[in-house]
Amino acid sequence: MMMSAVEFFRNLPPKQCSKCGNPLDEMHESYIQKCQECEQDAAASQL
Repeated sequence: MMMSAVEFFRNLPPKQCSKCGNPLDEMHESYIQKCQECEQDAAASQL
């Protein structure tokens, strides 16, 4: 039996930052892969 799309997304584990591993506040289907702190650190280091 196929799982509904709602049930699929509801059962996904919390998304984690690809750099530090902290859970992200964004939705599972978003394209964000880093938390705000890591994004700010990356932007500051590029200056």
